[in-house]
Amino acid sequence: MLWFIGLGISGFKSIPVEAMDVLTNADIVYLEQFTSPIGKSDLNKIKDVTMGEFKLAKRWLVEDGKEILENAKKKKVALLAYGDPYIATTHIELRTRAIEEKIKTHSIHASSSLTSMIGECGLHFYKIGRIATIMSEMSLTTPYYIIYKNIIEGNHTVLLLEYNQDKGFFLDPKDALSDLLDTEKGQTRNVVDLSSYVIVASRIGFKDQKIVAGKISSLKKIDFGKAPHTLIIPGRLHFTETDALKILGQCLDEPYDNTEKNKKISVQMMKKYVPMVREALEEIIPLYKEQEEFQGILENAELYVKDAEKFLEDSQDEVAILSIGYADGLVDALRLAKGLDPKM
Repeated sequence: MLWFIGLGISGFKSIPVEAMDVLTNADIVYLEQFTSPIGKSDLNKIKDVTMGEFKLAKRWLVEDGKEILENAKKKKVALLAYGDPYIATTHIELRTRAIEEKIKTHSIHASSSLTSMIGECGLHFYKIGRIATIMSEMSLTTPYYIIYKNIIEGNHTVLLLEYNQDKGFFLDPKDALSDLLDTEKGQTRNVVDLSSYVIVASRIGFKDQKIVAGKISSLKKIDFGKAPHTLIIPGRLHFTETDALKILGQCLDEPYDNTEKNKKISVQMMKKYVPMVREALEEIIPLYKEQEEFQGILENAELYVKDAEKFLEDSQDEVAILSIGYADGLVDALRLAKGLDPKM
């Protein structure tokens, strides 16, 4: 038998009642701390209620899983994890393998720091977009584009910060923000700058939890104290979220809507190409003033430009891009017919 048990977010006192019964009856209890650290006091309390063998499980032991699965075939085994057991994909994979090997499994769920954090910050959970992790020695290109896509959709981005159990290392929020600003230098989306509004959620579920929000320029001056920390980059903020954040957290600056400065790629393209095509069209119209056979082509080019703007207004982005492309093609052809450079 293999139990997957969530410890909740407040240490020993948040362990579900059902889980306490399992701990007193299990032959072996594995406690993993690679998803999040567990304080020494809570660790000792878990040890005290465990009647069977108690083992601290490193990341490699859980990922490999062979020892845990072999023991679970003959004994009652429990795997404990901070928060909810299935926030970690490693645990889902281990449970899948256990079922494939005909090992009975059971789950005891508990509160997760991810879900709890959103409510503690006053945000609407249904507006959370794709989650990303920031590592100290890895490219932030992927997190950068996840932030961009979430903001475009009006969603909030949760950024988990690196935790290395073996080294006892936590990535500091200020270092993560600096790395994001450095990543922006090599991009063109204008996703993150010193005016971007960010929430730093620290030690959610503990007595000393702290929520600080503000522009990056303000946050870079703050000491966020003891880890773990998580960053949240808000997308479109509903007024109820803004009101709640002001009360539940410490706002260094008035909550700022990060969606205001970020536009979809299609919008960016239209902003560039519509004026360019219009200017080129106005330039060649006088050249065909006396040629009646080309008036229909000129009119179609003008209509394609207008259609492109209307389609974009109606959120039909793909059709808008096609329309401005057709207009651009007609204008280029007319310019070439007069010996003009189509790119000018």
